[in-house]
Amino acid sequence: MSLINDRLKQLNIVLPTAPAPAANYVPYVKSNKLIFVSGQIPMLNGELVTGKIGKNIEIEDAKTAARLCGLAIVSQLNEATDLDLDKIKKIIKLGGFVNCIDEFTQQPEIINGASDLMVEVFGDKGKHSRFAVGTNSLPRNVVVEIEAIAEIN
Repeated sequence: MSLINDRLKQLNIVLPTAPAPAANYVPYVKSNKLIFVSGQIPMLNGELVTGKIGKNIEIEDAKTAARLCGLAIVSQLNEATDLDLDKIKKIIKLGGFVNCIDEFTQQPEIINGASDLMVEVFGDKGKHSRFAVGTNSLPRNVVVEIEAIAEIN
């Protein structure tokens, strides 16, 4: 068994099925040694996690939603590596969009939900560069959307 799969078991993490794209795009693109993962949205028990921070969802719930996006990213990476996450050399970058009111300024704390997961799963290889921005709207009114770039061996 792989080191990353062992770590997932130790963390009691069961990866969700990698979500299919909702339109005319692919869930990831491999180019040379990079994997570009399309924006992932939070799903819990087959339902979208929706809402706007500062209006109808709390910070901790939004951070949990970001973690769900992170799990979807790991699932896409699992597919991209033919179910061998040990091929991941480095998580290069996460980009996070947070659905929030204009006055909200804690977007980084929300995206930490996904960033923390990457380090839990991949250890030092999970440390990455990142952006976290607020927006007045996201597709389907989801709380957060996160994309990723990873390097493979």
